[in-house]
Amino acid sequence: MILWILLALLTAIVAAALLYPLYRRAEALAPDNAGEVEVYRDQMKELDRDRAGGLISAEEAEYARAEIGRRLLAAAGKQTESAADAEKASGLRKMAIGIVTVAPPAIGLCLYIMLGSPGLPDQPLEARLANPGNDMSLLVAKAERHLAQNPNDGSGWDILAPIYFRTARLGDAELAYRNAIRLIGPSAARLSGLGETLVVANDGIVTEDARSAFEEAARLEPGDVRARFYVGVAQEQAGQAAQAKATFEDIAKASPPDAPWMGLINEHIAKNGGTAAASSAQPSALGSPSAEDVAAAEDMSDGDRQEMIRGMVDTLAARLEAEPKNIEGWLRLVRSYMVLGDREKAQAALNTGLGHFPADGNEGRQLAALAREIGLSATGAGKAEAPETAPQGAAPQGVTQ
Repeated sequence: MILWILLALLTAIVAAALLYPLYRRAEALAPDNAGEVEVYRDQMKELDRDRAGGLISAEEAEYARAEIGRRLLAAAGKQTESAADAEKASGLRKMAIGIVTVAPPAIGLCLYIMLGSPGLPDQPLEARLANPGNDMSLLVAKAERHLAQNPNDGSGWDILAPIYFRTARLGDAELAYRNAIRLIGPSAARLSGLGETLVVANDGIVTEDARSAFEEAARLEPGDVRARFYVGVAQEQAGQAAQAKATFEDIAKASPPDAPWMGLINEHIAKNGGTAAASSAQPSALGSPSAEDVAAAEDMSDGDRQEMIRGMVDTLAARLEAEPKNIEGWLRLVRSYMVLGDREKAQAALNTGLGHFPADGNEGRQLAALAREIGLSATGAGKAEAPETAPQGAAPQGVTQ
């Protein structure tokens, strides 16, 4: 019942706001020529007095009377016309007032009955937070309310931190990770999450704080490929090519040949002056050459080898056209075109990839980061872009992939 009273009051307020200008306009348009007519009538009386007193001749009096009479008739006609216009405008205003008064409430009521739920009781925020369902915003709000009342709940901060990261709330994510580490202790997952948050917040630069977090994560869990990868990136950014190469080579040695991150690791090994490790990643997925292709390429001339590479790149491009939802394939295709010196095709491949993976998503950020690395333009890339894609199968639990 309270809802209906509030709706009625709101409707009355809106109707009054709409009707007020109509009433004001009606007053402004009210005709008022009575003063002009009275002036001419007074002039007629004064003319009669002057004629009776001999101040003007009879002929002059007749001329003056005729002129005043003409003006009086014109003013009277104008007054009649204004009155007719005012009456017509008044009719239109009355119609507008009726429409404004009746139509909006009637239309609103009909729409509410058809589309709304009049019989459904209202549900306050407290009740919605108690049963958030799959609504992520309500789940986050519920967790935030709980943490506001229990700021020392480390598990709550631990759950909320990766959600903040995925929604690009990087400052909140950093605070949540730090609180979780402070309250329930460091772990590889929490330290890697904190490090990656700092990297993204600093436009892909692995700061000293982030590097320390990744090194500690790798110490706690030597098999954490993501943490070791970022340690190698930090060494690479610091100009420590030999150390970076050794770090990436250690990752390659400890990884199975078909690991999905081997292509990325090999690229960094080659970038720092090393020799890429053998990889048996599925060619159908990434367009990589098989071990037999690599062996055959060693005996080819430079021209034949280049032609073989172009053929594999063209095959990868064709596969991506048929199956575009393959982020690793797009990353490899863009890099391959740049290696071949075809910058125009690399830019076109990047743009096509960003068309399939929006720049504000994780895959889009990978493409945007690659664009920055090799000097291409990734239009629409935002703040939350990571400079490198950490190995995709190695993300610890709770960290965005």
